[in-house]
Amino acid sequence: MDGIDIRESLPGDQGAVLALYPRAFPEEELRPTVAALLDETDGVISLVALSGDLVVGHIVFTDCNVEDSDRRIALLGPLCVDPGHQRKGIGQALISEGIARMDARGVAHVCVLGDPNYYGRSGFLPERGISTPCPIPEKWRDAWQSVSKGEGESRPKGRMIVPAPWRNPTLWSD
Repeated sequence: MDGIDIRESLPGDQGAVLALYPRAFPEEELRPTVAALLDETDGVISLVALSGDLVVGHIVFTDCNVEDSDRRIALLGPLCVDPGHQRKGIGQALISEGIARMDARGVAHVCVLGDPNYYGRSGFLPERGISTPCPIPEKWRDAWQSVSKGEGESRPKGRMIVPAPWRNPTLWSD
């Protein structure tokens, strides 16, 4: 991953960040969700990967809660890397950096809805105690995953409570 720097995104990065998503995910329209998350003032960590001055990767971590619990957790997503820069460790580096930043904020449990083979490389395992904020197809059950950095803490249980940008049921269905 030579020549790649990771930092928090800046307001001036929004155009480049939003341009990444249709290239990385041509079959999905994630830009409205990403734009809404970038507009959130609290509880969102948005990181970019830079090759020189070029934004080549982006990830968002959103502070969430578990219903009937005071435990803070995070939702990872979306994550994208420019197709010309994929398979170079950029996505994994963004995940690692984001998890470390969430842990530093006292959020030790991170959930994601994504490819188990990909996220498993970062220690994510199927999540059965926390349910998604909206129903997901049964075939996606193993794609709902989490990683916990809290040593000895009991794992939270219940439905994930998410901020407004994540409440759209179409984000949780096929």
